[in-house]
Amino acid sequence: MPRSVNKVILLGNLGRDAELTFTPSGQALSKVSLATSRRWQDKSSGEWQEETDWHNLVIWGKTAENLTQYLTKGSRVYVEGRIKNRSWEKDGVKHYATDIVVEDVVFAGGKGESGGGEGGGGARSEARPRPARPAARPVQGGPPAGDDGPHEDLRDDDIPF
Repeated sequence: MPRSVNKVILLGNLGRDAELTFTPSGQALSKVSLATSRRWQDKSSGEWQEETDWHNLVIWGKTAENLTQYLTKGSRVYVEGRIKNRSWEKDGVKHYATDIVVEDVVFAGGKGESGGGEGGGGARSEARPRPARPAARPVQGGPPAGDDGPHEDLRDDDIPF
């Protein structure tokens, strides 16, 4: 049995187009935000409430290079990865951020498509490609084992929300 587990599974919609950059050492890095929402009925008023959480997704290497063009605002995606917390100091102020380092991506439907809903049904890319754009293969990626990548390149200024 493992000593610990750091596993994240998210299904949501991208809040912006992915941005591909390269570190000084040449490593590809793609960043994008993902929105997940939940709805519930307020017990006292009976009104429906909704809450949206935003997640910073970080994709490394060839995975970033291959997927960035397909990760567009509004796309519904299923991602698996791990949580990575980071901090830095800027102008004497300590800043913190939490990223999801993506290890697997599955396109769950195009913009405005249901993608199979909450119960799944979204196809991995081995299935038929969508006419609107070529399907991407589910991929695994990230920095080499034991390396979380050069996080000094990720600053609060880079995060649009």
